[in-house]
Amino acid sequence: MTTYTSKQEYSPILSHLTDQAGETLCTQLRQELVEDVSQTGGHLASNLGAVELTVAIHRVFDTAVDRLVFDVGHQCYPHKMITGRREAMSTLRKYGGIAGFPKPSESVHDAFIAGHASNSVAVALGMARARTIMGETYKVLALIGDGALTGGLAYEGLSNAGDCGQQILVILNDNGMSITPNVGGVADHLAKQRLKPQYLTFKKHYRRIMNKTSPGRVVYKVTHRLKQALKQALLPCSMFEDMGFRYLGPVDGHNLPLLTKILRYARDIDEPVLLHVKTIKGKGFPHAERNPDAFHGVPPFNSITGKPHQVSSDNFSAVFGRTLLRLAERDRRVCAITAAMTGGTGLEPFSQTFPDRFFDVGIAEGCAASMAAGMAKQGAIPVFAVYSTFLQRAYDMLLHDAAIDNLHVVLGVDRAGLVGDDGETHHGLFDTAYLDSIPNMTVLAPASFAELEVMLDRALFQMEGPVAVRYPRGSEGAYIGTGGEDPAVILRWGSDITLVSYGTEINEVMRAASLLEDQNIQAEIVKLNQLTPLIPDLVELSVRKTGILLVAEEQCARGCVGQRLAAQLELAGLPAKMVLVNCGDSFVPHGAAELLKQDMCLDHAGLVKKALEVLGRGKTAS
Repeated sequence: MTTYTSKQEYSPILSHLTDQAGETLCTQLRQELVEDVSQTGGHLASNLGAVELTVAIHRVFDTAVDRLVFDVGHQCYPHKMITGRREAMSTLRKYGGIAGFPKPSESVHDAFIAGHASNSVAVALGMARARTIMGETYKVLALIGDGALTGGLAYEGLSNAGDCGQQILVILNDNGMSITPNVGGVADHLAKQRLKPQYLTFKKHYRRIMNKTSPGRVVYKVTHRLKQALKQALLPCSMFEDMGFRYLGPVDGHNLPLLTKILRYARDIDEPVLLHVKTIKGKGFPHAERNPDAFHGVPPFNSITGKPHQVSSDNFSAVFGRTLLRLAERDRRVCAITAAMTGGTGLEPFSQTFPDRFFDVGIAEGCAASMAAGMAKQGAIPVFAVYSTFLQRAYDMLLHDAAIDNLHVVLGVDRAGLVGDDGETHHGLFDTAYLDSIPNMTVLAPASFAELEVMLDRALFQMEGPVAVRYPRGSEGAYIGTGGEDPAVILRWGSDITLVSYGTEINEVMRAASLLEDQNIQAEIVKLNQLTPLIPDLVELSVRKTGILLVAEEQCARGCVGQRLAAQLELAGLPAKMVLVNCGDSFVPHGAAELLKQDMCLDHAGLVKKALEVLGRGKTAS
């Protein structure tokens, strides 16, 4: 991985820019963003909306020293371009290229890893407290979007940060959600007046002068209380000020000169400050402005028409959504829950057809799991559709709220396995391990669209307790089986080696078996449909015959299915040669899933190589 830590990056990068030059830079950045993302794919609308704000931050703060903590981080592209990675944008989200999220190993300007939501204020607070302990003087900023404020962790951070009594700047990038409604034109007028540079300068000098004498301090307290009462009556800031923040805003997030002045003022306030910035998602690219949700995360597209280069084929998320809708038409107890991922999890048709049975809790996976448990307790059949990597946040609720009372909560675990370009924070490589640790949990793993339909039906109407149906991102492969009722099935008979897998990785295993046959090696394939509770009967029978086991899975090594099968064979007294092919003990970087599989020997060629090694053959196949 290339790092960008040249000497010029250790000074405020844009402090020399005039307002006019800054606005020109914003125009250039927008044009380049559209061109770059149209080639690589990635997050577009959120980045277009944050251009002026990012430029203003880099005019005021030195992010090589000051700590800028992004929330989610999908709005960090302008930041990357400004901090030495402009020429590397053609490698964005590609294997070996720069990441689509902040990454400290990539640049000194990336203060903290990001990819999930609502944690920025808590992280920034930790940095501010460490600064005090270490006797440092750098500034700390948290940049959080209004969407991330739907997560409870954000309010835990705000509650503690507002009470910390030291410098921390929280910038709320509000591009759609109304935090607290303004009260008419008077509120707008007052907000504009109190953010004028003349007012801010007068306010700073007035406070300093009045605090010099005892009578002055008394007068200042009286006028300050009157002002606070007026603000609470007319301005949308009382919630944040009640938490202890000095509230500034709302500010036009596309007015670069004003943003720069306000940030300079906020930088010099030695207490918690919340700056409320209003922006337009997709700003400057008409297609994204008209349809910001569609241009939030995009594949490569035509930068003129906005149309994707390739029409998306059917995928597991869409099949899940259609199937759940059909099952809900059959039984009014079926409900759908999402944590701010309606489109991503395929629930858009469900939300439109059954709005009274569809619930979006925002970025609050724990709330979704607990709410599902409550619904199940009262007789509904709740289905929580969530990405594997985001479900991690709800582990405690699954354990305590759903599993202890054996409640029938169904999980649609989307993006299980390697997801590719979004990298470490988004790969679904841990769910088989952490779900297996939950008593009463059943985990099913379809390998085709047809199996997803069968397993979801079974999960809703034929099973008890918490059930997870996990499926990958994207489309199905060559295997299009329609089964799924049995815990495991034998797809191919053989006598030399047992190959075990589940999900769409079975496609690579089947191809590997064909290549091994070319070398007169007969591989038996056992496909697992149920991962928890793991029923190893077919694997044991196969290994008694072959004596050799290879397990391939897109999961981390610790707690993987292969380790559990190895333990079962040991308990059964079955000595066998064994090789476990998985994603290892480290976090997997970003890049196309096909390339990542090659790197970890999870493609068919890599599996053939591993099989030949355990068989004691030196020659490999391609």
